[in-house]
Amino acid sequence: MCGICGYVNAAAGGPASSELLARMCRTIVHRGPDDEGLHVEGPAALGNRRLSIIDVEGGHQPLSNEDGSLWIAYNGEAYNFAEVRDELLARGHAFTTRSDTETMVHAFEQWGPEFLNRFRGMFAFALWDAKRRKLRLVRDRVGVKPLYYTLLPDGTIVFGSELKAILVHPGVKREIEPRALDLFLTLEYIPAPHSIFKGIFKLPAGCILTWDDGRIDIRKYWDVEPPAAGGDTKTPSLAALQDELYALLKESVKLRLVSDVPLGAFLSGGLDSSTIVGLMRELGASPLRTYSIGFKDSSYNELAHARRIAERFGTEHEEFVLEPRALELTEKLGRHLDEPLGDFSIFPTYLVSTMARKHVKVVLSGDGGDEVFAGYEHYQAQRLARLPGVAAGAKLAGLATARLRPGDKKKGAWNKLRRFTQAFDHEADVRHFRWMMFLSRADRETLYTEGLKNDLGGLPRLADSAPFDEVFRRMSEFDRTTGELYLDLKTYLVDDIMVKVDRMSMAASLEAREPLLDHKLIEFAFRLPGRLKLRGLTTKWIFKKTAERLLPKDNIYRRKEGFSIPIKHWLRVELRDMMENYLSEKRIAGEGLFRHEPIRAMMDAHVRGRENYSHQLWALLMFEIWRETYLGKNPDA
Repeated sequence: MCGICGYVNAAAGGPASSELLARMCRTIVHRGPDDEGLHVEGPAALGNRRLSIIDVEGGHQPLSNEDGSLWIAYNGEAYNFAEVRDELLARGHAFTTRSDTETMVHAFEQWGPEFLNRFRGMFAFALWDAKRRKLRLVRDRVGVKPLYYTLLPDGTIVFGSELKAILVHPGVKREIEPRALDLFLTLEYIPAPHSIFKGIFKLPAGCILTWDDGRIDIRKYWDVEPPAAGGDTKTPSLAALQDELYALLKESVKLRLVSDVPLGAFLSGGLDSSTIVGLMRELGASPLRTYSIGFKDSSYNELAHARRIAERFGTEHEEFVLEPRALELTEKLGRHLDEPLGDFSIFPTYLVSTMARKHVKVVLSGDGGDEVFAGYEHYQAQRLARLPGVAAGAKLAGLATARLRPGDKKKGAWNKLRRFTQAFDHEADVRHFRWMMFLSRADRETLYTEGLKNDLGGLPRLADSAPFDEVFRRMSEFDRTTGELYLDLKTYLVDDIMVKVDRMSMAASLEAREPLLDHKLIEFAFRLPGRLKLRGLTTKWIFKKTAERLLPKDNIYRRKEGFSIPIKHWLRVELRDMMENYLSEKRIAGEGLFRHEPIRAMMDAHVRGRENYSHQLWALLMFEIWRETYLGKNPDA
């Protein structure tokens, strides 16, 4: 795993600067502490920070082909590179390393832009074609690895694995993108192609960008496709589908065991991580190291479940119980993020990564199973919402729950009921998002200043702008459940979950691999009818039935806990002073983005325990920490 950065000057820009490239590289040392490589050639500058995983001794980057006409700066892993390399050797290509990076260069030389179809993996890279003076930026199919870029007014392109590398370039301005801010406060993440900075963009997953002297073209090279209409009419038996799924899961894990350094696995004790650990044992991984994190608050502690799986498969198991170091962690992680992210689970992800990094450089993670096989409660809610008479009943229930307070019902039930009833206040096309929307249109109307609303041109609907307009259009090509999975795969998964995992694991210089996001496995899952993924109200049904041959039923069918923290308590105690400081009237009024009255009202109600505004307050806090870090008096520090 690595970090990349660089730029290519347009025709009038002159030669690139190795000194500038080195300063860009220094911002992403944490992504690659083992090695640094710089290549400057005419207008092009390619930089790499390397975390050595494959060909530890010989894989120094950037790398070129035989005659030096193609250069690559690469981040990621192509798990099947060895078989592609063998084919290229048979075709006469000469290699100087055993790395997947060099295999990419020769594959492009051999097959042109279609070379990506031959690889399975996670990657983001820059490929400089010196003969044609073209730069290509590529991001993997699912968007596991990040890649940002900007096109300057003179046509120069600047790129990097993280925003902080791009910001070093003197031609890049730091201005907030209002639409990105609006999306962040609504969803707690910023979906591609937006970034928090005006004029800087995320390359969407599964896309290749071609830069040619100041002009860019972005082409999608992969997407999930619906089952072909009028195709094979013979339906496989359930047993056959389970066999195929098990084989794909096992193959995906096997590919991700390729490493020249020690590896392990995150283990929560849930279905996804337990399946991966079980398959690692079945495949003979040795030693098999697993890592779990828990909390003193038993409501957030899954260590007992993880311990059972570790004992079942004989792993070398490590546990960490999180102490309430909330203030220290919030400052550290808030400043480590390139742009605001409201996902609470950055904390346990970072801590379990630092624990694992003491022993290994690579871990396998269970991320992606919920978005591929329908594991979230909002899939159940959508199923219920379509039942006859539910909408009318929900409106009546909404009148009742409006009079309740969180303490009036069992923990969690009140919030779930209220969120479900509030979904019917939204248009049908965005109702799926109610479970992941934390500011309604009315909330935004109250919170935003007139200046911010003017900058936004009003309060836009999610469905009316990228990336949601295209995603909503394509959802109708699938059955309802699978269409909702497509929506989450293209938005929430890539721009929240993968951002969290990448930034927090890379902050610890640890490579995380996600077997459940192998594109072959995803394509299989999306060919299945929705009823096999969500059976009645049973989530991940076919995955669970398939896992019965590997795991105890107690771990498969137990209630889903999630990977989160007691943030609502932290905001009332450990983080209260920080919240009061960052969300003070003086600071908020001086920025001109938000009205302080609704923020004050949320803080008072939350601290007194009358309401749970943890999502809204945490998002505002993370934005203010980010703003001070990147737009404050000394942002370059």
